[in-house]
Amino acid sequence: MTIRFENVGITVRDLEAAIAFFTDLGLSVLGRDTVSGQWADTAVGLDGNHAHIAMLQTPDGNGRLELFEYIHPQAIETEPTRPHEIGMHRVAFSVDDLDESLEIAARHGCHPLRGVATYGDAYKLAYVRGPSGIIVMLAEELKKP
Repeated sequence: MTIRFENVGITVRDLEAAIAFFTDLGLSVLGRDTVSGQWADTAVGLDGNHAHIAMLQTPDGNGRLELFEYIHPQAIETEPTRPHEIGMHRVAFSVDDLDESLEIAARHGCHPLRGVATYGDAYKLAYVRGPSGIIVMLAEELKKP
């Protein structure tokens, strides 16, 4: 049996704001759609499922995010997760310039949870609270090939 990673799906409060945040960081929009109907109800497990979606991809083509903004049923607001809570921890991206990436995130009102850290001599990184409370890790490799 073969398995490969496809994408991470994230429900967001505001699809346009989430797209703007991730595209400013360097991802590109592969496609957008509105999904509903019996197939969507079955796949997702929600009756009357109706959502606007967008598929985004990293520049290297290896990472994808599928963003969902639910029309029906209405999205349920929850407290943003914290790194030690069970469930989705974070989405992580390698970036060429952490300082520039943090400036871009700040323009979207997204700031580090605590600050910038250095992991040994390998990475400079920060966790930011992204759109809809998503935790996004941005990491700059220190020893570049």
